[in-house]
Amino acid sequence: MRLFHVSEESNIDIFKPRIPEREDLDKSIGLVWAIDEKHLPNFLTPRDCPRVTYHIGEHTSKHDKEFFFSSPEIQHVVIIESKWFEAMKNTHLYLYEFDPEGFEVQDDIAGYYISREAQKPI
Repeated sequence: MRLFHVSEESNIDIFKPRIPEREDLDKSIGLVWAIDEKHLPNFLTPRDCPRVTYHIGEHTSKHDKEFFFSSPEIQHVVIIESKWFEAMKNTHLYLYEFDPEGFEVQDDIAGYYISREAQKPI
């Protein structure tokens, strides 16, 4: 398994746990967030860019593949609002990879992983 973090910051030497902003998570425990390889395309956008994503799954019908995907080679789609097009073109994204040791799954469907300890990217 490979775990990643996408950022607009180019010089992160160590990821320190941060208190989550989400209301459904414990605000007394800082976390380092990572995303698994399967869900990585969902995060290849500027920070806060609204998007809808979907991919072909084991139960995707032939009809849906033909209707929602423009060619047989495409497996994953990320849709953004047109007003974000310039930001998408002009934003530099940096991909950090983590050793998965020390991470635990937070949401398997979304591909979110967390660590309560500082993490150094590899």
